[in-house]
Amino acid sequence: MDIADTAVTAETAPRPGLRERKKQRTRDALLRAALELFTTKGYEQTTVDEIAEAVDVSQRTFFRYFAGKEDVALFSQRIAESHFLAAVRERPSHEAPLEALRRAVLEGWDTIGEAVDAVVPIELHMRTFQLIESTPALVAVHLRRSAELEEEIARVIAEREGLDVDTDPRPRVAVAVFGGVMRVTGRLWGAGEDTSVEAIRELTAAYLDHVGPALAEKWRTE
Repeated sequence: MDIADTAVTAETAPRPGLRERKKQRTRDALLRAALELFTTKGYEQTTVDEIAEAVDVSQRTFFRYFAGKEDVALFSQRIAESHFLAAVRERPSHEAPLEALRRAVLEGWDTIGEAVDAVVPIELHMRTFQLIESTPALVAVHLRRSAELEEEIARVIAEREGLDVDTDPRPRVAVAVFGGVMRVTGRLWGAGEDTSVEAIRELTAAYLDHVGPALAEKWRTE
């Protein structure tokens, strides 16, 4: 979807009612308060009561919007994943699968602000991503979600290539390679000091550029 299409969609979409807008504001306020507390105080050290208190609502209100701390911690990451999956679907059919994935992820980092800014500031989203990468309880959930996402991506790749994902292993193999690179770059970026979008984009591009040589060429120079 280009900018013009986005503008048309925004103009023609029905405006939410007052009640829905109020609910959305409450959800977003809880989300931002939670992520700020997680990234400054620590995920394990933050309680649901503290999140609710920061927005001046009850614990019961918190649970109307989120299943728990894990749910709120991964909320903006799920938005980013949906943003990437949409980018994969929109890649032109002439691109080879790994090239389509490469371009989709780099395009995703270029436009991630458009996806998450309406909910949380991009800087807070990136700090939360780093928190996820350094918190064992969240890493486990993130890895499980990554496996589910890779299956979705494999099916999208199979569809665009005219293949049956259950009989042809290539879509899952390609996505497994790509997913492995994403996990490596995410871990390295998360352990670094530069939490910017530019830093993870540059690292991702550099590692993806080595996929072909790493798989197809000899490494020994003797």
